[in-house]
Amino acid sequence: MKTYLDCIPCFLQQTLSAAKMVSDDPIIHEKVMREVLQEVSTMNFDRSPVEMAIKIHRTLRELSGNPDPYREIKQHSNQRMLSLYPQLLERIKSAEDSLEMAIRLAIAANIIDFGAKHNLDDETIDRVMAESIAIPLDREMVAKLRQEIQQANTILYLGDNAGEIVCDRLLIEQLPQEKITYVVRGNPIINDVTIADAETVGITKLVPVINNGSDAPGTVLSECSPEFRDRFQAADLIIAKGQGNYESLSNTNKNIFFLLKAKCPVIARDLNCAVGATILQQSRR
Repeated sequence: MKTYLDCIPCFLQQTLSAAKMVSDDPIIHEKVMREVLQEVSTMNFDRSPVEMAIKIHRTLRELSGNPDPYREIKQHSNQRMLSLYPQLLERIKSAEDSLEMAIRLAIAANIIDFGAKHNLDDETIDRVMAESIAIPLDREMVAKLRQEIQQANTILYLGDNAGEIVCDRLLIEQLPQEKITYVVRGNPIINDVTIADAETVGITKLVPVINNGSDAPGTVLSECSPEFRDRFQAADLIIAKGQGNYESLSNTNKNIFFLLKAKCPVIARDLNCAVGATILQQSRR
């Protein structure tokens, strides 16, 4: 898996973009950049990029005085994707393989990531989702996931972003819901899902929803609550959405299926794929 050292240029650019998104005050922008640069100077470069993102966004929230700077973006993403829910559901129902189509949609919606890209608009999301749905998916891996779902007694589904969570719901509706627990972040971070998003899109009416006790934009087990870590270790199968979960869990010795869009060159290199690729991959245990 890539290290933080690989990602320094992207992190600095994303930090400045995020600071401008959170506040119009150039003094705040400067303070954020100075604090992040100080963190860079002492960072252990073997740690995952997700662990540095924790520090960046804690700094942004503290200096801006806003505990959830992406709240309006998350609300817009959820409502817009909910408006598309009927036609997306119809697409699943009319597909030759409804589970495969639901997986395609869940991966395609991973483009709704304001940590990786700050200038996303609805038209770009629609275009990328349409392109992603049309890209061939590894049917052997779909068959493996189908088999693992059938054999598992307990499944943890790790969510990623708001808006995208609507397509998580569509996929969960194709699965044995009595086996599934859906997992959200413990506190707001970028546009990642929290319990409020799960309630908004109706997932809390389908399956139990828990939080992982962390504000990391991924699943850094050392940052998560003991209760979540126990659930994680006990699960037979883990479905992990998004690049942040891949970054933080790809070296974990668990039965994990990663569903994501490869959004940066370093992740693409690690996955041996092109940037923008649609990825369904089982963990390398």
